[in-house]
Amino acid sequence: MISFTGTYTDHYQLTMAETYYLKGHHEDQAVFDYFFRKIPFGGGFAIFAGLDPLLKALEQLTFNRDELEFLEQQGMSAPFLDYLKTFRFRGTIRSVDEGDLIFPTRPVLQIEATIVEAQIIETLLLNLLNLQTLIATKAARMKLVAGERKLIDFGLRRAHGPGGYYASRAAVVGGFEATSNVAAGKDFGIPISGTMAHSFVQSYDREIDAFRDFASVHPDNTVLLVDTYDTLRSGLPNAITIAKEMEESGHRLKGIRLDSGDLAWLARESRRMLDEAGLPWVQIAASNQLDEHVIKSLLDQQAPVDIFGVGTSLVTGRPDAALDGVYKLSWSQGRPRIKLSDSLSKVTLPDRKQVYRMLNSSGELAGADAITLMEEEEPRVMHHPFDPLQSLNLLRYEKVPLLKVVMESGEITRESPSLAEHSRNCLNQLALLPSEYKRFQNPHIYKVGISEALKQKRDQLVLDHEPGRRGSEPVS
Repeated sequence: MISFTGTYTDHYQLTMAETYYLKGHHEDQAVFDYFFRKIPFGGGFAIFAGLDPLLKALEQLTFNRDELEFLEQQGMSAPFLDYLKTFRFRGTIRSVDEGDLIFPTRPVLQIEATIVEAQIIETLLLNLLNLQTLIATKAARMKLVAGERKLIDFGLRRAHGPGGYYASRAAVVGGFEATSNVAAGKDFGIPISGTMAHSFVQSYDREIDAFRDFASVHPDNTVLLVDTYDTLRSGLPNAITIAKEMEESGHRLKGIRLDSGDLAWLARESRRMLDEAGLPWVQIAASNQLDEHVIKSLLDQQAPVDIFGVGTSLVTGRPDAALDGVYKLSWSQGRPRIKLSDSLSKVTLPDRKQVYRMLNSSGELAGADAITLMEEEEPRVMHHPFDPLQSLNLLRYEKVPLLKVVMESGEITRESPSLAEHSRNCLNQLALLPSEYKRFQNPHIYKVGISEALKQKRDQLVLDHEPGRRGSEPVS
């Protein structure tokens, strides 16, 4: 498990925190919202991931002696450094569950803490949640097209440094079943999986001898890479020979792997040859620059692939590479706060909030989430956050509140669900999401709206901050 400390942050978080401290504002209470503005991959949904690692990191977050000495060398004041010696996060966090479907604009997670605590943890929070949410979303898109076929994360070697560690975890949240990443497997309880590299086959004078040695060492988990030289005239015939030898010794060849060439055609021909050899149980795994679109194409071509090994596109979140998750102040010193912009879509939503999900009479997602003030009752109508002429009557829907307390006074308040439970949550929610939101081309836009009371509060704050009115009494 990666160990995070207080300096896993941006410099300006500490310069702001020092100012708050020296000016006597460090105990002021504040609320920050984590949300994002654009669904990645041109899709219709995102999958939330990274909460459990964040909570565990926050429980242990401190500044050690070496870090304090380093900050002293950067010119930070002695009183502030004394404060940091005993720094711990003691705030409250409300959040949706990992594996939940999330959509733009609405809070995904809400931090309530002292202004210094909330500021110092911002970078760590964004770093962990943005990456894992991006990867879990990419994984879920692949799971949607792969169906019951097995998905394995092969991406560590192509990941952005240690980001691959959490990418493997997030892939499981999104529906993957195993990883080649041994460290992630150990720390997160993910089944690990691996076959062989071309170099292993190349290191032998004869391909069949490489296969035979590997099978003798791993008789219960042998998957043979058959495309080092010639897939159909060498690799597969040799794999069939080894499979027959394994049968004689009471074992079975588990599978073959295709890593190059026309994967759809090679998979069909491999399946034919294996079946004709009386080996219907031998599975076919495919790898090599796969993503959700390639997997869909292979299956549309009736490629009989049982296992997909996905690397680069998964762990780098290609082509988007980043989620635009942000962390914005919404309340401090007893008052709602707002950030203005020339674009209404960049104006933030003030105050403490709750989010309600609308379900139809069948229990399916109705395609609408409503953001309310925390103290409000269930909303009866929601307004488009940026278009004042659009609204939606909510009376006919069942409403489910989504933000729940997961940390209080700096301590985790629940038993952490397993990764398998997070994955089941993701797949269950996707099953309740109508197909028009899950398609890759021109998906339906999931509606996110704001309650009448929240709209009024936001609009009043916008007016209060107009030129010539600044300095007037803020709205409470």
